[in-house]
Amino acid sequence: MAKNKTVYACAACGAISSKWAGQCGDCGAWNTLSEQVEVAAASRGGRFGGYTGSASPVTRLTAVAPGQVERWPTGAGELDRVLGGGLVPGSVVLLGGDPGIGKSTLLTQTLCLLAQTRPALYVTGEESLEQVSLRAQRLGLGDSPLALLAETQVERIIATAEKEKPQVMVVDSVQTLYTEQLQSAPGGVSQVRESAAQLTRFAKQTGTALFLVGHVTKDGALAGPRVLEHMVDAVLYFEGESDGRYRLVRAVKNRFGAVNELGVFAMTESGLKEVKNPSAIFLSRTSDPVPGSLVTATWEGTRPLLVEVQALVDETKAGNPRRVAVGLDGNRIAMLLAVLHRHGGVITYDQDVFLNVVGGVRVLETGADLPQLLAVLSSLRNRPLDTGLISFGEVGLAGELRPVPNGQDRLKEAAKHGFKRAIVPAANAPRTPIANMQVQAVKSLAEALAVAFD
Repeated sequence: MAKNKTVYACAACGAISSKWAGQCGDCGAWNTLSEQVEVAAASRGGRFGGYTGSASPVTRLTAVAPGQVERWPTGAGELDRVLGGGLVPGSVVLLGGDPGIGKSTLLTQTLCLLAQTRPALYVTGEESLEQVSLRAQRLGLGDSPLALLAETQVERIIATAEKEKPQVMVVDSVQTLYTEQLQSAPGGVSQVRESAAQLTRFAKQTGTALFLVGHVTKDGALAGPRVLEHMVDAVLYFEGESDGRYRLVRAVKNRFGAVNELGVFAMTESGLKEVKNPSAIFLSRTSDPVPGSLVTATWEGTRPLLVEVQALVDETKAGNPRRVAVGLDGNRIAMLLAVLHRHGGVITYDQDVFLNVVGGVRVLETGADLPQLLAVLSSLRNRPLDTGLISFGEVGLAGELRPVPNGQDRLKEAAKHGFKRAIVPAANAPRTPIANMQVQAVKSLAEALAVAFD
């Protein structure tokens, strides 16, 4: 019988080496070699040099009847929204976020609520059982029948889960797990990949809904191999400032729902509370108009969200003007300022430009182009815009305004919050009038500037 052997694979280029080295000999990347087990082939006698065996049956797409996906409500409407309507049996959800952001708090609340109606198991590899119990007591959920397990070996976790038969399980966190099949330390690339693979197979075979908690790097990406995100069904990011009140859960991958869906929570003394009307939270502005402030309607997943864009333009004291963006795409801002100069006649090459989205929200869609430029010009000219004004639209390099998706729904959301006037691209002009709102549809950036500062 052929034996398995240990090899080292490069995470950057995939090259295989028989021994570990600090630098990959093929691509030159540093500290990318990780241990993995290579299974020796028992036979290579097939027609194409592969394994011998019978062919698997093939099913035509037309013969597969679409079924209704079963979902389990988690008890938190915002989390259900991000998941696509609730937990799907057999799904694997990866939740990542900065330390102290509230990942364990959110999952403790979720499992304590789910444990009231179905078997649930919370596996902790970073905390003791007493620490998990203290958190549940602080959240007012100490009487929940939730099962707890403090373990880091994957084989023991799976054996316990097969005995307890939970329908929902949390593993906190995947970076603390290890498997007996590998000799490397927990947290390594190979250990994370193999541990996640075994847990995923268990979830699929038993129909257990599984949450995996993942650490993030200093760049904000999930730590470990990139294949970890491919193995799971959904990837959620928990965002927000650790000293702030609001937390955002964003879906960047979801096989059972829409991506880029956003859930908003407020951190309180009794845990995380869902915010059902986030637009009202992010629009808590002063009643007096101030220069450089404008509200835009962005689209997050399946709903509109109103956020405030702020700009500060100040004369630069250095040779190169600064372009600083918080919650916006910094590279796109430089391009928009060039369009503002060429097609709007506004010079900013001797000015520092600072842009911010209030509330810690990240707005990366192109619909925020026009509001950014209007806010910049408002700050530059020290002319406040009307507090009842809202705007959205993509700005092209030729100075034209391009439409954005779901324009009608954005305008309705703005009207619901009391906005009386809107500047939008001509193609986003509403097909039916919006009650109590004056919509000004413009075709170019120059026309939008003239309308806004008339």
